[in-house]
Amino acid sequence: QVQLVESGGGSVQSGGSLTLSCEVSGNFYGKYTLAWFRQTPGKKREGVASIENDGATLYADSVKGRFTISEDTSKNILYLQMTSLQPEDTAMYRCAAAPYGGSLFVWGDFQFWGQGTQVTVSS
Repeated sequence: QVQLVESGGGSVQSGGSLTLSCEVSGNFYGKYTLAWFRQTPGKKREGVASIENDGATLYADSVKGRFTISEDTSKNILYLQMTSLQPEDTAMYRCAAAPYGGSLFVWGDFQFWGQGTQVTVSS
């Protein structure tokens, strides 16, 4: 069983920065994928960034160059550093885990989800 707890959301002005954290508990064996997704009411869930057990990362086009995903394996914490935030980045951000690997573009691959942390960017 894997449990995920996010923190770090908040309200910022356009152009600001935030770093989200996700505490990951549970065991992975071999290949796994951790990711950040976001969703706003009325819009479908969007994969933002993912990281594989070997460190490989993948980003949605909308956040490339602005967001950075990383993992501190010694502390079991997943991070999402967000810079140059824009109002369209406003959403509930959730971290997710695919214990056997998954695609950032297929949210159904991810079996475990955190409750989410709200990010609000004002213009």
